[in-house]
Amino acid sequence: MELPAPLRKLLDPLFAALPLAQAMSQLVVKAPAAPAQVALVEELVQGELPAPLKAALWLYVDELDKSHRLAQQIEDQTGSYWHGIMHRREGDFSNSHYWFNKVGQHPAMALIVGYDPHAFIDAVSRDGGDRVGLVELQRREWTTLFSWCAAQ
Repeated sequence: MELPAPLRKLLDPLFAALPLAQAMSQLVVKAPAAPAQVALVEELVQGELPAPLKAALWLYVDELDKSHRLAQQIEDQTGSYWHGIMHRREGDFSNSHYWFNKVGQHPAMALIVGYDPHAFIDAVSRDGGDRVGLVELQRREWTTLFSWCAAQ
């Protein structure tokens, strides 16, 4: 993932504790976030990070309520994108569709090959097929949007 060097350095402890290959392994979050990971993100969000990155970091560690509170306050296309992801991950698929309808075509979406957020929601709601592929897509979705937000 391409990130500015200062941001990369800031996030290295989180990414060392929870590598991307292990993060967001639940399509619909049922297990609580690990306390050690929550503590790492608590420290990170106390700093000067923009709200979209804070909402994203909470999603990274499966802390949906905290991500939701932040995403609700971001009243733009990017906030709606994070909001839609959060609702998909909580299993509220109709609400996720609603937020992705508000997003429309976000610039980050074009960077994810073969990505259709509504088809993704439907695939997760069926919880069938290639679960490994869906988790991988979830990670690419997060990484792409996070990188896009970091570059803004």
